Amino acid sequence: MNSCELASFVTAIACSIAKCFSKEDTAILAVIFTQLGDTLGTIIANDELKNSNCLQKQNSDI
Repeated sequence: MNSCELASFVTAIACSIAKCFSKEDTAILAVIFTQLGDTLGTIIANDELKNSNCLQKQNSDI
């Protein structure tokens, strides 16, 4: 799936959610997915930072 197809897919899901759920439920889902994305980003950034620090330590020990 290319980037445009992915964007269209996500948009279609968002439109379906907005159509099938109440505004209150849609608002809750929006903040849940935002938090999910932010948390995944934090986990990835932390893992990359730890890996980078580990590699730098290994290189300095050589």
